Amino acid sequence: MKILIKILSLLPMCVLYALADGLIYPLMFYVVRYRRKLSYKNIRESFPEKSEDEIRTIQKRFYHHLSDVIVEIVKSYRASKEDMERNITFLNLDLLQQLAQQLGGVITMLGHIGNWEYTADVQRRWTDPSIQHYNVYRRLKNTSSDTAMTQLREKRSGKGSCIEKNSLLRHLIRIKQSKQKFTLGLIADQKPSPGNDYYWTDFLNHDTGFLGGGEVLARKFGLGVVYVHITSPKRGQYIARVDLITDNPAQTDPYYITEQFARRLEANIREQPELWLWTHNRWKWKRDVV
Repeated sequence: MKILIKILSLLPMCVLYALADGLIYPLMFYVVRYRRKLSYKNIRESFPEKSEDEIRTIQKRFYHHLSDVIVEIVKSYRASKEDMERNITFLNLDLLQQLAQQLGGVITMLGHIGNWEYTADVQRRWTDPSIQHYNVYRRLKNTSSDTAMTQLREKRSGKGSCIEKNSLLRHLIRIKQSKQKFTLGLIADQKPSPGNDYYWTDFLNHDTGFLGGGEVLARKFGLGVVYVHITSPKRGQYIARVDLITDNPAQTDPYYITEQFARRLEANIREQPELWLWTHNRWKWKRDVV
């Protein structure tokens, strides 16, 4: 896996996009038909007001975008700081740095939207280099794929910046004890699984369970919380805007942070629906199951 990424990352971006258009997209959409029924169902149920033609257009645009994300992640293995500055623009970073300096740490909540992997490049954008950005991730079942993805992320955030979700609490305690200023990237639109506690709300026309871990951690450690709003003005370019959810989690009502994340993510998706990960089996479990 790593060797293949190294080889493909040598190709110019224009060649990789041609590969996405001419091979990856038709292979996923027409040949393998990768989760086509699931993605159609998710989009159709999320936008009942849209026509059949609009739903099919969103679906095809999504698979084109997913093909782009695959080659963009590969290319990022060799991407320089200047390359990444062209690929993703961060807005309101001053707010993020101020919160990290004032509160000691900030949770940056985002979804699987745009090229979420690019957001790890925020570490190279600080004017205050003492702030460390960490990425929370779920370990992949395939060991070689997991290792390759971890190395890709750490090329932009620094060695040791990836924290596996099951060891997150232990790491946060150590980070707080060391008094290091930090930001914590948390992708918070994962599907619920049986046996865990979830907050339920209406989201994209579905009764949807959300993980409450970000809110729990913010309250426990007194961390600020922001939402990262991602859009794509043109192919290969993304804008990540930092929006404040709260700088005082202890003073918010229960589930306020999680509800705010759900509302902002939904608005973000409605803005450019093809950018969200529709092949994710987001609504697999129902409220009475979990």
